[in-house]
Amino acid sequence: MIRLTDIVLRRGIQVVLDHASLTLHPGDKVGLVGVNGAGKTSLFALLLGGLHEDAGKLEKPANWRLATVAQDVPDSDGTATDFVLQGDVALQAAQQALQAAMAAPEHDEASGHALAEAQHAFELADGYTARARAEALLLGLGFSVAELRKPVMQFSGGWRMRLALAQALFAPSDCLLLDEPTNHLDLDALVWLEQWLARYPGLLLVISHDREFLDAVCRVTVHLDGGKLTRYGGNYTLFEEQRAEKLMQQQAAFARQQQDIARLTRFVERFRAKATKARQAQSRMKALERMERLAPVYLSGALRIELLEPLSLPQQLLTLSEADCGYGDPPVLRSVARDITGGLRIGILGANGQGKSTLVKTLAGVLPLRAGHRREGKGLVIGYFAQQEVDVLRLDESPLQHMQHLARDIAPNTTEQEWRNWLGRYQFDGDMMTRACGSFSGGEKARLALALVIWRKPNLLLLDEPTNHLDLPTREALAMALQDFAGTVLLVSHDRALLRATCDAFWLVADGQVRDFDGSLDDYQQWALSRTAQRQSAAQDRPQPSGAAADEPLPAADRKEARRLQAEQRQQRAQQLKPVKAEFTRVEQELRQLEAERTAIEAALAHPDTPAAERVEQGRRHHALAERIGALEERWLELGEQLESLQSV
Repeated sequence: MIRLTDIVLRRGIQVVLDHASLTLHPGDKVGLVGVNGAGKTSLFALLLGGLHEDAGKLEKPANWRLATVAQDVPDSDGTATDFVLQGDVALQAAQQALQAAMAAPEHDEASGHALAEAQHAFELADGYTARARAEALLLGLGFSVAELRKPVMQFSGGWRMRLALAQALFAPSDCLLLDEPTNHLDLDALVWLEQWLARYPGLLLVISHDREFLDAVCRVTVHLDGGKLTRYGGNYTLFEEQRAEKLMQQQAAFARQQQDIARLTRFVERFRAKATKARQAQSRMKALERMERLAPVYLSGALRIELLEPLSLPQQLLTLSEADCGYGDPPVLRSVARDITGGLRIGILGANGQGKSTLVKTLAGVLPLRAGHRREGKGLVIGYFAQQEVDVLRLDESPLQHMQHLARDIAPNTTEQEWRNWLGRYQFDGDMMTRACGSFSGGEKARLALALVIWRKPNLLLLDEPTNHLDLPTREALAMALQDFAGTVLLVSHDRALLRATCDAFWLVADGQVRDFDGSLDDYQQWALSRTAQRQSAAQDRPQPSGAAADEPLPAADRKEARRLQAEQRQQRAQQLKPVKAEFTRVEQELRQLEAERTAIEAALAHPDTPAAERVEQGRRHHALAERIGALEERWLELGEQLESLQSV
């Protein structure tokens, strides 16, 4: 397990963790949540060894393998599949050792023994299935069969991040840390990733702003707030419910304490001068001094998004007829026929690369038609949010300069104070209004792009992945604003909560066509999974290109004898490991049960309606549990070291 005890972590002058404690068990699937800037990524760096605690103690098993997504994917002429295979360091070492042993002369006993050991190591690393497993990961994350052999240097930045994610998933690990893994995924790949993570046997920690992803994957939620780590049992939705109840209890306890302080203060002030009451007044004054003061509940104000009323609401907005869309020949989409009328709420579905962004750019008038017709209705005002904020922002200019350019085009009679007021509603205050956008974070750029789009008072909103860099509260604020919007919305997003809250119908972009999708979002998820399974099946059945079997070397002549010796060694190790594994499992199970019981008791003790007699009994039980859990954790660590020692033989 991983255990943080009274950890203090500083980044410059900021205290990220302030005497924080947390215990994470093998097999836990944990969502790490907190506001932007709370320190979630710094906590990951601490666990990975990139940062070190300033005080406290971090314990993790020495033999645990931690995996995470690489931040940079360097240029390489190696293939996508080879890049993923490099994630398994043990496999790479075993393959190199096997190739060296096979190249050596086979006439002496030493070379035969070396070959047998190399073959055994290769089998332990699942070397014979490695390429198929790596390809299945890539196909699940949206790569095509042709792209499996494509050089890494030919992929764009977003696809390289998918390569890095595939490599992290492929690497054998006991603990997997994923920081915003959904940012570069479409809905198809996101659904597949959820299913893969559900089968992952190790400890999973994930940072995400996707509510449905957290609900689907996580069974534990850890909240980082004010430098403290609080563990909640359940997914994100359950965490919100439990936290709301906890905040209500905290505020009620604060209110009760304020009443007690006021009552004691009044008594002291009233009777301090009276000789008969002086002793009692002194006693109450000391009680006031000893009292541990509770803090009131402060909730940070979430961004409130309000879509401005369109200047007009025409019924006929935009029509595409026999339209070919794309950047050259052949077109990405062919013979598109779409009629957009007032009041529509359309979600645009489809895998990355199928043409969703191409369709939206064509509707926005950014991309000219290759063929066909595009007709705008009278009074049409388009608000277009590009998938990449840098497509619409001038990075050398400030938010105020952006507002100045926009106002000059659409609202020349507005004043600078009105522009400042508008930017302030999107949390651009003080010097942020005059800073160059190139220095902004992804979330700040997204907020500015939204502010500029909404200022236009559009009656047709075209939103291409608007939530990529937004935190959960801002995503929810956008969903609420879109629900109240009187105009028409066309939305491309992998955020299912936003799609469900906003859209009444769906279009499917696939195989060069745009058509109505007759079904719900859940139906689309099943369709996407079945389509991925078909692609994986087709990839397994295809003939291997020449040289593809480099990681599947042919057996040597003495392989049969080597297998027999290896089997005997494995059987001996299994006999030694069996009792240790059995006790390790028993201790682990008992720890889980006692942790659950302790959590339940702590919840009961925190409840104001728990009778006093029950509190006494629960307090005794809580003390006993703490002692037993401490002893079991020590034994768990000892058994883990024994297993590591036996397995390394």
